[in-house]
Amino acid sequence: MVFAASNTGPSYAGVGVSARMRGRNPSAEAGLEGRGRGARSMASNIYLVRQRISRLGQRMSSFQLNLNPLKEPLGFIKVLEWIASIFAFATCGGFKGKTEILVSCVKEPENKTITAAFGYPFRLNEASFQTPQDVTVCGVDWKKYVLIGDYSSSAQFYVTFAVFVFLYCIAALLLYVGYTNLYRDSRKLTMTDFVITIVVTFLWLVSTSAWAKALTDIKSATGSSIVQELKPCSIQGVMCQFVSVTSMGSLNVSVIFGFLNMILWGGNAWFVYKETSFHSPSNTSTSQGGIPPPTGI
Repeated sequence: MVFAASNTGPSYAGVGVSARMRGRNPSAEAGLEGRGRGARSMASNIYLVRQRISRLGQRMSSFQLNLNPLKEPLGFIKVLEWIASIFAFATCGGFKGKTEILVSCVKEPENKTITAAFGYPFRLNEASFQTPQDVTVCGVDWKKYVLIGDYSSSAQFYVTFAVFVFLYCIAALLLYVGYTNLYRDSRKLTMTDFVITIVVTFLWLVSTSAWAKALTDIKSATGSSIVQELKPCSIQGVMCQFVSVTSMGSLNVSVIFGFLNMILWGGNAWFVYKETSFHSPSNTSTSQGGIPPPTGI
């Protein structure tokens, strides 16, 4: 009797293959798919960034000088703001002055003048009195005595802010006259300009008010009342008389220009607002069949 050979070998092999197929790790496959999607997403983002940079470079390379914006209130007032900022930080940051006191004593018939020099940033507590030829007057070492007060924070904030405004005006004017179309076609640029204008207006008010208060204190600390604050002047046999202090007219002008800057920036906020999308709606409504906004207003 002859028995037929059983064909069990291939069936076992098929079972092994199917078992291995079922034995794959689903989490590993999901991880690989997630990495693939992440790589593709990163590549697409890089491509978009490159496109935006390329478009921005093309726009920035198309510099065209157009002086017409300077004839409009938007550009003309910006020029005035630029000039006013120069006067603001120059009149304050370049100040140097001194206060003089005449000292006389019973032992020395000759009167001597002591001087305390001060200036920007107005750290008066570091301005010591100096005697002529560094001689001792009435037996007192006047170098140990200084003016009263430190007003550097208000002065430096005012001057630093004015310098930043000066630089911003240069950048804004360059954008107005060189990239007029880019400025007016971009919502972000016009909105950023409007927000900065509002912030600068407020900061002009804050910085100028703080500087005006500090200037009042500086005048008091370097004026005739200083004689009452000096201890050697209360010593018996020592007489002190206030002589003079440098005129602070330029500092008064700096305060005036600070408030003038605030008025200029506040007034220019309206003209900057007119360039934003809030005042001038985009042309999307026109392309969708809407009624275009009227021109010439």
